[in-house]
Amino acid sequence: MVQLLVNGTSRNIDVDPDTPVLWAVREQLGLVGTKFGCGASLCGACTVHLDGQPIRSCVTPLSEAEGKEITTIEGIKNPDGTLHAVQEAWIKHQVPQCGYCQSGQIMSAVALLKETPDPTDADIDSAMAGNVCRCGMYTRIKAAIKTAAKEA
Repeated sequence: MVQLLVNGTSRNIDVDPDTPVLWAVREQLGLVGTKFGCGASLCGACTVHLDGQPIRSCVTPLSEAEGKEITTIEGIKNPDGTLHAVQEAWIKHQVPQCGYCQSGQIMSAVALLKETPDPTDADIDSAMAGNVCRCGMYTRIKAAIKTAAKEA
């Protein structure tokens, strides 16, 4: 039995502690916004926050998450239920094309803005470097991050 704190809710799941966070979140908890991309920590589609820091959930075992807070894309809304500033900016800039990588992109952007509220282009490039968008929406992603920074 593994006890987790996911999106502010304590959850007990009966899985092997070596199970990647991704599969526990998706398969055991039904939070399917986090995507499987490569399984090797290369694309960023599986990005979630562990105690506020972005991690690749496809390679992070549950044993590393015990006693820490996991935040998924489903958990970043504002307390009143409205979308996070990054999510609003994503819509405003029409970032998603196929949309597959977007939850990981958004989670990385949210973490960036938490640490660096007014990021430079270099800050954005550095923070987002590990997130692959096969549709090539990098210009829109950068614009959306800048918009979210101004509106936050």
